[in-house]
Amino acid sequence: MKAQDLRGKTPDELNSQLAQLKKEAFNLRFQQATGQLENTARMRAVRRDVARIRTVLGQKAAEAAK
Repeated sequence: MKAQDLRGKTPDELNSQLAQLKKEAFNLRFQQATGQLENTARMRAVRRDVARIRTVLGQKAAEAAK
């Protein structure tokens, strides 16, 4: 997921995608705790995607406040 793609989405779309990624992160943490996680790199990718979405949402909020 690229930040450029995220900037083209509406805040509602970004919030729904953020909620979906948070659910996935929870499931990945649960799998890791039980020893069932095979792709450990996915945890890092999800965390970074969450950070990207939060950054873009913050930028959009700051832009709207001006």
